[in-house]
Amino acid sequence: MQRTTDQRVKVSVRLFALYRERAGLGELSLELDPGATVSQLIGEVRRIYPNLAPPTVDIVAAVNAEYAAPDLVLSDGDDVALIPPVSGGEDMVEITRQPLLPEAVTAKVRRETNGAVVTFLGITRLYAEGRKVVSLEYEAYEEMALRELEKVRGEIQAEWNIEDVAIAHRIGPVAIGEISLVVVVASPHRFEAFQACHETVDRLKERAPIWKKEFFEDGYHWVACEDHEHSSAHEAPRTS
Repeated sequence: MQRTTDQRVKVSVRLFALYRERAGLGELSLELDPGATVSQLIGEVRRIYPNLAPPTVDIVAAVNAEYAAPDLVLSDGDDVALIPPVSGGEDMVEITRQPLLPEAVTAKVRRETNGAVVTFLGITRLYAEGRKVVSLEYEAYEEMALRELEKVRGEIQAEWNIEDVAIAHRIGPVAIGEISLVVVVASPHRFEAFQACHETVDRLKERAPIWKKEFFEDGYHWVACEDHEHSSAHEAPRTS
């Protein structure tokens, strides 16, 4: 049976990290007018949960695990995620709740043709901005995060003309001194390996929908989420 033009569009909305805490739930269903856009959906969620984010902060959305433009028209059954700011043969990209083993990740890229292997380890440090850290907890939009990690891996391979890049990210609780991220890049020469590894880590922190929550003795802090809000509060509100 063909859907009539005036039938409402039903979508699922998922909330993560800081947004999930402020709304008090991780998922909700919305019915919107036909032709409703991502921007209009965000406006409706803001109306329902006015404390979700300050007015000066632009809320980013993903539709069906892909970043979406504000003017994208939503379809019935779409899966929409509201994304707080963010600071794949043998699987070369991995998200896991298990402890990371850097030797196992490094072994994936070692070849006789590679003369250099550079490994980056992200480790929970004891202090952050002068405060003692008790532990970290990572939360991810896993389906989308895996896609973004794979995209970054592909970009690095193409830009640096290298094949062997492996990324593993841990989510869930991570104790002090434990590893949360392993990035390994191998190439015939060390310059490309060092530079590509550095660029990979930077892009992951900018784009992957993985959020870090720092626990202190006197509270906690969502890294990047709340930092972004504080910096945006000093900017002029957008008029469009």
